[in-house]
Amino acid sequence: MKTRSPSFDGIHRWLPGITTVRTYQREWLSRDFVAGLVLIALLVPQGMAYAELAGLPPVNGLYASMIPLLAYALLGPSRILVLAPDSAIAPMVAAAVIPHGGADMSERVAIAGVLAILVGIICLTGAALGAGFLTDLISRPVRLGYLAGIALTVMVSQVPTLFGIDGGGERLLPAVRTIAGEIRNFDATTLFIGASCLIVLLGLRRVSHTIPAALVVVVGAIVVKRSAGLDVDVVGSLPSGLPSLVVPHPRTASIEELVLAAAAISVIAFADTSILSRSYARRLNDKVDSNQELRALGGANLATGLFQGFPISSSSSRTPVAEQSGAKTQLTGVIGAIGLGAVLLFFGSVFRDLPTAALAAILIAAAIGLVDVGEFRRLWDVYRPDCFLALAAFVGVSIAGVLWGIGFAIALSIAAFLWRSWHPHIAVLGRAPGVKGYHDLTRYTDANQIPGLLLFRFDAPIFFANAELFRESVLKAVVAESPVRRIVIAAEPITDLDSTAADMLASLDRELTERGIELEFAELRDPMKDRLRTFGIVEMIGHEKFHLTLGQAVRAYVEETGVEWVDWEDRPSTTIS
Repeated sequence: MKTRSPSFDGIHRWLPGITTVRTYQREWLSRDFVAGLVLIALLVPQGMAYAELAGLPPVNGLYASMIPLLAYALLGPSRILVLAPDSAIAPMVAAAVIPHGGADMSERVAIAGVLAILVGIICLTGAALGAGFLTDLISRPVRLGYLAGIALTVMVSQVPTLFGIDGGGERLLPAVRTIAGEIRNFDATTLFIGASCLIVLLGLRRVSHTIPAALVVVVGAIVVKRSAGLDVDVVGSLPSGLPSLVVPHPRTASIEELVLAAAAISVIAFADTSILSRSYARRLNDKVDSNQELRALGGANLATGLFQGFPISSSSSRTPVAEQSGAKTQLTGVIGAIGLGAVLLFFGSVFRDLPTAALAAILIAAAIGLVDVGEFRRLWDVYRPDCFLALAAFVGVSIAGVLWGIGFAIALSIAAFLWRSWHPHIAVLGRAPGVKGYHDLTRYTDANQIPGLLLFRFDAPIFFANAELFRESVLKAVVAESPVRRIVIAAEPITDLDSTAADMLASLDRELTERGIELEFAELRDPMKDRLRTFGIVEMIGHEKFHLTLGQAVRAYVEETGVEWVDWEDRPSTTIS
């Protein structure tokens, strides 16, 4: 039997594309080819539109669409994921390149290239450190609000182009004020082109997601412009030729000034990529290594930055279309990249008469797709704190700007976790007739308590931020349930304990002892018991006061105190004649 050599296993791990080539099935070819052609129809107009959104020339959007497809085909663990410029990332790029680059497009391109290289380095470093888990810092509600904030920012930024007026800006409120002052000077022809394109885009989206609506709009807008001889702003001819290897050297921005922006982009890009990759892996019964996904994202961004592109992410719009078109492997992306190369070599002049209002409509339609109103409603109905968290992230991104908004969103995620750990659910437990176990008295109002015994549950780890809350809650429960002879902590939910918690437990034990009350534990996890043993708490309280189950703790109390108590399970059963 033939076995793989260790060196081949290493190549397989780092370059999953090699495995795809070796295991490729001939019947997949036609499906990958068709899906690749469909992908080209999406990549060309959206690539140019997202470059405009990033404050860069449209052709750089094609570069940033072509190179990642080739890099991910070699490095990517997902069989069908599409990496390309994204509506959630492009505004972050614009927030970094426009203030530094000013009106000099070549400088903006250089800054965007450095930004992509930094994103690549950060992702590759994170993968080497096994940091794939860090994307969990952005909770789903915060991501929901962040995307809605991005959507509003994108829509407002494209209104001037759609109306043919001056205006816009980096910040939402100043941009709205500028637009409000200029709106009366709108150009009717430009607005007609832009509004018509937007209506077609939204209409075709409702009909079918497989229709290349962006391509339909681009072709239609070019035809109308040429046939009617309309006087509107146009994209102009694209430079002919493939992207060349260029190490960017911006003059107006240092690496230190771009690191924060690159870090924020890296977190968002990998969060989106990881979520999308795992979703499709589950659907296709594949297994995706999150750290390899991070390596692939880093390699794709690094290559993009060296070939005149800008930071990219996974595409939640183009990936589903590729799948629905029959894509089986990353050959779909390779065919898409070859098609983009053909456009750059032979068909750049086709876009000479493409109205910029059409690109604005494409961006606005994409932004509308980022807003999940139904999910906001669901959160409002099922768990309003998460809805408020999403709304806070939305306001932060909208008002403070994309980069600061990202930091605010991540801080909100961490703060929400700390708040829930700081203020967990606290329960006094009792024995409900006919129900196994011991349960919260507020939920089981008919539950009985053992006289003199308080069963207390704290549904969170105990650490420096909530240790005092734990102590106060125990003492408050002791007063409320008086008289209490013994308190047993139902400790299964306690998954962590730090030194502050250990010191608090030592102090609490002394305080309860002074009141004539014993402190005991039940169902404490072995690692936590080991932790308390290291801190000397087990020896101080007594080994015998740590019980395996609440049932054992209750029986020990009843036997030691002789209190009158008969559990419902121990009562003689009665039959009805």
